[in-house]
Amino acid sequence: MVQVNWQNVLNPRNYGGLKSECLWNIMRLTLDEALAVGSQLEIAAINGTDIIPLSPTLAAQCGYSMDSDPWGTQKSLCPCWAADETFNLGLRIQMYGDGLSKKVQHDVTETCSYSRWASREILCDRNYMEVRCQPSWSLQKSHIWKMTFHTPDSKVMVLKDAHRAGYGAMTTPTRLVLRSPYNMPETYAEEVAGVPMEVFSVSTYYKQVRRLAIIVSAAACPTGGLVFTDEVITWYVPRRIPPLISSAFKILETHMGINGQRLDKTMMAIRRYKLSITESHVVIELPVGSPDGYYKSHAPDYSYHITYTVEPMLELLWRAEDTRADTRYKVLFPITTPLMPRPPHVTESRVPEQKVFNVLLGTFLHDVSLLNITFTTGVLTVTECNARGFDFQEHRFANSSKTFSLQVPFSDEVVLKHNPNPLTTVYFLPLVFGLLILPEQIPFPHPAELEASLEDVVLPTTTGFCDQDNFYISVKYGSQGDNFQIMMLHAGSWRELDTELYSLTDNNTHVSIVVPYTAPDTVFETVQSDSIRARVDLLLLETPNMWQLNDLSLACYFPLTMTECYPNGTVTALAVKVESVRNLNPKYLTLSDQSCKPVFSNDRFAFFSFSLNSCGTTRTFFDNVMAYENEIAMHHSMGKHQSRKGLINPDYRHTVSCYYLVNDTETMAFRTRPRNSDPKADPGVGQLVVQMRLAQEVSYDLFYQTEDYPVVKYLQQPLYFEVELMWSTDPRIALVLENCWATLHEDRTTLPSWDLIVKRCENLDDRYIVFHPVVADARIHIPAHVKRFSVKMFTFTTDETVLKEQIFVHCDADLCDTTKPDGICSGQCASPLGTQSLSNQLHQISSGPILLSDSSNFV
Repeated sequence: MVQVNWQNVLNPRNYGGLKSECLWNIMRLTLDEALAVGSQLEIAAINGTDIIPLSPTLAAQCGYSMDSDPWGTQKSLCPCWAADETFNLGLRIQMYGDGLSKKVQHDVTETCSYSRWASREILCDRNYMEVRCQPSWSLQKSHIWKMTFHTPDSKVMVLKDAHRAGYGAMTTPTRLVLRSPYNMPETYAEEVAGVPMEVFSVSTYYKQVRRLAIIVSAAACPTGGLVFTDEVITWYVPRRIPPLISSAFKILETHMGINGQRLDKTMMAIRRYKLSITESHVVIELPVGSPDGYYKSHAPDYSYHITYTVEPMLELLWRAEDTRADTRYKVLFPITTPLMPRPPHVTESRVPEQKVFNVLLGTFLHDVSLLNITFTTGVLTVTECNARGFDFQEHRFANSSKTFSLQVPFSDEVVLKHNPNPLTTVYFLPLVFGLLILPEQIPFPHPAELEASLEDVVLPTTTGFCDQDNFYISVKYGSQGDNFQIMMLHAGSWRELDTELYSLTDNNTHVSIVVPYTAPDTVFETVQSDSIRARVDLLLLETPNMWQLNDLSLACYFPLTMTECYPNGTVTALAVKVESVRNLNPKYLTLSDQSCKPVFSNDRFAFFSFSLNSCGTTRTFFDNVMAYENEIAMHHSMGKHQSRKGLINPDYRHTVSCYYLVNDTETMAFRTRPRNSDPKADPGVGQLVVQMRLAQEVSYDLFYQTEDYPVVKYLQQPLYFEVELMWSTDPRIALVLENCWATLHEDRTTLPSWDLIVKRCENLDDRYIVFHPVVADARIHIPAHVKRFSVKMFTFTTDETVLKEQIFVHCDADLCDTTKPDGICSGQCASPLGTQSLSNQLHQISSGPILLSDSSNFV
């Protein structure tokens, strides 16, 4: 019998890339890998001058077996003729394909000898069963007459019919040789000790002189008996095989081998092979992955699996105790494990700051190749990936496994990007690796999704400056480019920048905007006698997420003359709508004589021109100076101290003064009535500041600070307010609370409202308002500069429904001259006979918000 394979052998004979050697009763032929891989192989037997091509049927009849692995071809051959001790073999090997421009032919001859024949030799090869029997009488000049196959029913064939059916039968001078392929009609299956076996049983008849001789032969070969785990293959062979053994027997030898070659105990230990005998089985254990086998890749249903294949050999020699006949039983048993899933792992090792996806795909066997990669933009081959700068590499390891690595920069168009928030970019790379199993060219895909999050967004920035007429604003693009809209604050709400209204310049890195200070999207904060403070508010808005990327509030002073006094007694005055009186309509402003209206007005300005002897102008003489004074105001139709529940127009007062010194005329600063946060004009002679604070308790030692607001109080919990004239050391000045009221909103002019102090007295409709006396101490040096009162916490309701659980408290405070006790300085709640106010304005102050606690108990 001959084996042909491409594995390395010891001490082979070389025939130009073909090596041969004799292994006991097997001759093995080895092909170099360079010849075997991818080649189409044809083998023929050389019998003298005859060349006999070996078909699969003829191969089984003659003892030829073939087994292919993915990288070479292994075949077993036995000539149709047979010898007892020495046999000469001739083979012709022909190869085609894989770069071979023409047919390559090799003739191989080998002489092998084998003298250790047992009485019976049974061989179980890959594709056939063989039995060689030595009868007690000579077979010389004997010829086979007929054969009876036991299936187990009997079926008779003459030799010619047996050959036609695919069976091999021949006679040497001393032995009968019978062969049968597996799964023949005349073979049958039988289970022995739990192991499935295929049985070939034949009675061979010889016609001899004056007698008829019969030889009963049988071969039984295992077709199963395997147990698989992830680490070990266990192969069970019955210790006693009834079709072959009918009486007591004794096992004389046991051998294990690989690929038809015996292994000694040392080599078995190195390979971690085990051979043992139990009461019912001979057991061989082989570790999965031993170097004598090989792994192979598969892709059923496009899912990556592997198998491991190894071909152990079991050789037994036993002796029947009754006949003393020996049987040599040899099994060559290729084993392939079931499919073992090995899903590839995608390992991402990245440093986000490097902005590169670094992915490792594996692990695969060496027969897997990466063909291409599918991105969202299309399919790229491995060569195209490297040409694009993706840095694809294949990594091979000592155990013949491999991995693939790929680097893709975040900046490439195959990487998808989105921003979950203004500062963060999520980089997403979906891809499909196109893999190929060689040499079968079986494709299978493996999808992967890579994601990285990085706070790498550079927001756009805004800067600005002013000259005498304009705001100059520069917007520098961030890393996202012009992914925003420029919004301008107009009348309390944001609107998109009107590119037709303003001068706009874009150079792809910056946007420059010129905004006149009188533009509709500016607001006026404060006015002085010779200037106005204007502000522009700009917002960078990312759509559609409506993220506020940046903003700019730019305020500057611009030169503007507010009042001019002429020597001919004519005065011009400009009234400006400032931010604190947003509801003001300048066209409704008048002088003291309400019939004197603006000569020009729009939604932001009112311009007056009048003579000093008209429009209710007053004149005063002092220290050689003649002073004229008038007032621009929004005159209400109701009394000054009526309840503010009916107030609809904003409180606006603007004093215009002209001073004449002999023949010299000067323009003096005007004054508005300032609130706590209102813009104020410089009065020229200084200003007095009044503040209101909320105390934490009746001792007025601790006060709530700005960061404490909103302050939370329970219903009817006392609120202690203190109003103080700041930074004044003049004991002749006294502070008087003119009016105090509460509103739902910060705007003091809103409705609904509730009066707390009216005309310097407690509201008679509210019994919870109490004035507290003030005495001098370490903090209060002049008690007349301080007023204190308290009110219990309340909330506004309508139809017994709470409108809003917060209040704001506002006060108008006046300053008086204590040297004239008959005036308002006669007491906080005194009759206002002959008012002697030191100031021409009421000081407007507010406090809040004060929230009603959720746990309040309504009474």
